[in-house]
Amino acid sequence: MTTPASAHPEPADTVSRIPLYVPEFAADPHRAYAEMRQRFGPYVPVDLDPSGVPATLVIGYYEAVRILNDPRTFPADPRAWQQSVRADCPILPMLEWRPNALRSAGDAHTRYRAATTASLAGIDQHALGSTVEHITARQIDRFRAAGRADVITEFAWPVAFQTLNHLLGCPAETGARVARGMAQIFEGGSDAAAGNHLLAQALLELVDLRRRHPGDDVTTRLLAHPARLDDTELIHQLVTLYGAGIEPQQNLIANTVLLLLADPRFAGDVLSGSLTVRDALDHTLASDPPMANYCLSYPTRTVTASEHVVLPAHQPVIISLAACNNDPAIAVPDRAGNRSHLAFSAGPHACPARTPAYLIAQSAIDVLLDVLPDLRLAPGTRPSWRPGPFHRALAALPVEFSPSAPALTPEGARP
Repeated sequence: MTTPASAHPEPADTVSRIPLYVPEFAADPHRAYAEMRQRFGPYVPVDLDPSGVPATLVIGYYEAVRILNDPRTFPADPRAWQQSVRADCPILPMLEWRPNALRSAGDAHTRYRAATTASLAGIDQHALGSTVEHITARQIDRFRAAGRADVITEFAWPVAFQTLNHLLGCPAETGARVARGMAQIFEGGSDAAAGNHLLAQALLELVDLRRRHPGDDVTTRLLAHPARLDDTELIHQLVTLYGAGIEPQQNLIANTVLLLLADPRFAGDVLSGSLTVRDALDHTLASDPPMANYCLSYPTRTVTASEHVVLPAHQPVIISLAACNNDPAIAVPDRAGNRSHLAFSAGPHACPARTPAYLIAQSAIDVLLDVLPDLRLAPGTRPSWRPGPFHRALAALPVEFSPSAPALTPEGARP
């Protein structure tokens, strides 16, 4: 096991914790991870919020894999931790206990995960690919005549949002309120609690709609599952799906487009056919995953992690998916085609939507490059990143291309 550079580490109660929420961290997290590794080794004392939310960030790949595969010692249920957290803590809605697979342990986790995985398994992958292609083409038509666009607001977000609404059988108006609530939760701050309330109300409407009008969608399959989830449980399974399907999916698409346009290793090779968009997605997931720091657990007892590190009971342990993927102990120069990364987590809480997530991102980017073959970064573009302890999210990604007429009619058919 890797140990800290110092043989006499600073005591946990006196060490200066590294803030993960500041703009400086968002601007260059990989430099920060390298400095953390040099100073602390694989376990780093961090703060998740200005109000003071102490946690341990795991930046060692092997240490993370061990934790992710040990749910008895590191359960995902945060209820004991919540008792010591202020009710108005801005990031509480992001971390609080919910009756879903992501925030449960033991038999409850097994029950919730079975319902979710079975409902996702009913997705027709071929039909999903066609749906994403149509949604993407229609979205591109909204801006292709202008010759310029912002990849985040005009492409990645609406494609991810509309596709997820389709999969869950959610009407656009209800979905818009879900998206606003999720955005407020991800950003934290004073609006997080209001976002949590907005999200719950909108999802209750969706559950009621699909109970009255069943369809071929994930929500209907959740309702029909033998686990017999009640309304509160149904809402919180949907919280997990929306949480994973909008913000992280948007970031995966946008971060991969940035890689394709800015990194000479990919731009020419993808267009020439020697590399695929799937290769670029794998590189993004390994080097700059859309959820950089997540997969929280809460040790039920004090854990001696190494000779130098003790993890306090009921204090968050958060996995840095980005830092672990780039741990010098496992890093390789060429990440194309390498799918051993932790971007989808590992162990019993590994993301069950890995296949549709890949398909949605790849289909959307394939159509974008096909329709706008001369897509390029707008002159003077310097990527800026939104601060936050969890995501790796661009603030904007302006691009340019040759203007052209829309290819579809307003009804979505080709003229």
